Amino acid sequence: MVPAFKSLILHAQVFARGLFFLKAMSLSKKQQLIWLSFGVSVVLMLLKFVAWWLTGSSAILSDALESIVNVLASGFATYSVYLASQPSDLNHPYGHGKIEFFSAGLEGVLILLAGIFIIIQAVRQWIYPEPIQKLDTGMLLVAITMVVNYAVGYFVEKEGIKQSSPSLIADGKHLQLDAFSTLILLFGIGLVLLSGFLWLDRLISIVFGVILIFNGFQIARKSAAGLMDEADDATVKQVVEILKNHRKEYWIDIHNLRIQHYGSDLHIDCHLTLPYYWDLEKVHTAVHEVEAIIDLEFNSRVEVFIHVDPCLPACCHHCQLKNCPVRQYPNMKKIKWNRENLVLNQKHFLLALDGNQEPDSP
Repeated sequence: MVPAFKSLILHAQVFARGLFFLKAMSLSKKQQLIWLSFGVSVVLMLLKFVAWWLTGSSAILSDALESIVNVLASGFATYSVYLASQPSDLNHPYGHGKIEFFSAGLEGVLILLAGIFIIIQAVRQWIYPEPIQKLDTGMLLVAITMVVNYAVGYFVEKEGIKQSSPSLIADGKHLQLDAFSTLILLFGIGLVLLSGFLWLDRLISIVFGVILIFNGFQIARKSAAGLMDEADDATVKQVVEILKNHRKEYWIDIHNLRIQHYGSDLHIDCHLTLPYYWDLEKVHTAVHEVEAIIDLEFNSRVEVFIHVDPCLPACCHHCQLKNCPVRQYPNMKKIKWNRENLVLNQKHFLLALDGNQEPDSP
């Protein structure tokens, strides 16, 4: 118990010194977090291999092998966060943020491959069993890695969500997944220790491998969606709510709303219908206003591209502009703005014909 307690104190000291060192360096918050994750992954991987060397447990070996994935994934994530922070250039006019999706996808694939390898290793040891010893010491060492993994993973994922970073979110989830799987592993090893049934050690490894395969596929699937610009309903709905809450009477309609993620960066484009008789300076001011409103609502960098359309006589029926000097028809209705119609590539007077409207505002 005393050596394990000393080891826990040592890891806490290393963790604290690492935080101080990273803060002292001129690195961005994302880079500090990813370097912290990488350093912790290396230390914990070595500790797990020490636990396996002491015990010879197939389950502990599975956990140690999965830690290799942590180190490789964190290493690539470190590079991807650095690259994503670089400004756009002639070869990458939209910046380098997409590399974060690739990093998350690679991490998912590595987790999946680790799961397959762990199952193969467990089956081999089931056929050719090896002696297991010092399970109590191994359990204490692995328990230390579980606590540290979860703490760092929770912190990294929380900050990743704040900064909308796919790399940090994937890395944080991976570390927490590793902690939960280690908890299951410890429960199983405890059963082996109490019952003496060594076959449970191999069975735990197989279950552990299946869990890794499932979660690795989920992470890779989400990464592929980001690389292929799959619509992110949560972000689209957030932008729609922003536009609804700040809606101006001269925003006659907004349509063809599209959103792309480039890592933590957002690229938003849409069509904005304004009065046709406005001069260019007034149109420019209105466009800049939309850009500023959206930009203020996000923590990450946002680029907004707006195509301006002139209003048509048919727009008069739903135009909310008061005292319009060229109005040809009375204002009869107010078009609802929602996720369904703002993403369509058609002006809203066409939607009004379908009854997609709400009563006039008082």
